[in-house]
Amino acid sequence: MKTILQRLISFRDNRNWKQFHNPKDLAISINIEASELLENFQWKTSDEAIKENIENIKDEVADVVIYAILLSNELGFDLEEAIYQKIEKNEHKYPIEKAYGSNKKYSEF
Repeated sequence: MKTILQRLISFRDNRNWKQFHNPKDLAISINIEASELLENFQWKTSDEAIKENIENIKDEVADVVIYAILLSNELGFDLEEAIYQKIEKNEHKYPIEKAYGSNKKYSEF
């Protein structure tokens, strides 16, 4: 993750874009890119969308992750560590014996 972050910062700084990368605008950009990801699936089954749009889907997922990495950096936290912490929280909220094979939210168990 650190190598990717360094590459992203280099890319950004070489273009003098840090001035635009405040937390608000990075969060907005995540949402915009997530919406562009959804466009690939609109009016299609999952299989159709993947078959027709896999390259666009990969690009949009990458854009979402790129902005998330930049946002975590801007806010001063380690994204990889945050992901591990979130997995642990989810393990407690969704214990195997209750969540296995279920699509219910933890509050519905």
